[in-house]
Amino acid sequence: MKNLLAFKIDIGESFWIKDNVGIGSDQAKKAGFGSIGEILSNLLNNVYVLAGVILFILLIVGGFMFMIGAGQENPEKAKKGKQAITAALIGFAVIFCSYWIIRIIEIITAVEILNPGL
Repeated sequence: MKNLLAFKIDIGESFWIKDNVGIGSDQAKKAGFGSIGEILSNLLNNVYVLAGVILFILLIVGGFMFMIGAGQENPEKAKKGKQAITAALIGFAVIFCSYWIIRIIEIITAVEILNPGL
């Protein structure tokens, strides 16, 4: 009996960048999309930059909220400012740890995750 569930799928041809250009094609490799791993690596670098920008904005907004609340002697606004600053710092810790976990994985496995092709 033939197993109908066991068949080969070419992932590069299944995921299209644009019309008739699969991920594994020569045209896609020139653009830095040679594999799913390269796409995720490029995306990951941009996620870290975006997280840094969001962190900066949250710290600024939280600081202003805290200062305004303390200046107006409004403990509720000051508390919201503290919460925003705390959330931003916890987010920074999570992003910082994830970056270093990826770096450790790169060192252990000798596979470039954050700088593919360099």
